[in-house]
Amino acid sequence: MTTTIDRNPRPYVLLPSGNVIDLAAPSPTSWTDEDLAIGLSRTYRWGGHSRWSRPLTVAQHSLTVLAIRLRDEPHLSPAHCLYELLHDAEEGLLGFDCIAPLKAYLGAPFAALCARLTSAVAERYGLPTLTEPEYRRHKRADRIAAASEARFVTSWSDRQIAGTLQLAEEPLNRDPLMTLVTAGDYLEWEPWPADFAAGAWLDALTSETAARAARAVR
Repeated sequence: MTTTIDRNPRPYVLLPSGNVIDLAAPSPTSWTDEDLAIGLSRTYRWGGHSRWSRPLTVAQHSLTVLAIRLRDEPHLSPAHCLYELLHDAEEGLLGFDCIAPLKAYLGAPFAALCARLTSAVAERYGLPTLTEPEYRRHKRADRIAAASEARFVTSWSDRQIAGTLQLAEEPLNRDPLMTLVTAGDYLEWEPWPADFAAGAWLDALTSETAARAARAVR
């Protein structure tokens, strides 16, 4: 009996909704918002390492970046809020948060895969194209979140944060997400359980999507 081997297997993933996404050629309609929330809440920052009993999810990180942007720019438009919530959305679809220095080793094929996923997300949610100053403000918030996580979630020292991680931004002392939790449920900077992170992220997505729609009809 001859076995036929597929020389070009497709990277299909069956999502919780029952939808199937082809990671190599993703359609913007191949996932639900709930699928993405679940994916982000089960994808871990910092290689899954944490000084807590749980790793930090990309969903919680995305909410932190949004909170920092709103702290610095309280009247940030709903479209730009959506950009912050979704800036790492391809990681939730891929199920992998690649630490930045590793990306160079994975090379052009991995970069192209991530770019296609990012493009599908941008099309699905109508994300704005950031100007250079807007992108700098986004990256500043992202790096502040990373520096804060490095100190409080994974316990890098301040010298390691500045030297090894090359993050010049000062970590926050107070967790900007404490307004989203019931007092006593979680400590500052404590990684949330996946279900809670998914729900909080999905609530924010729903709220900002509704706010953008309301603004559009004014």
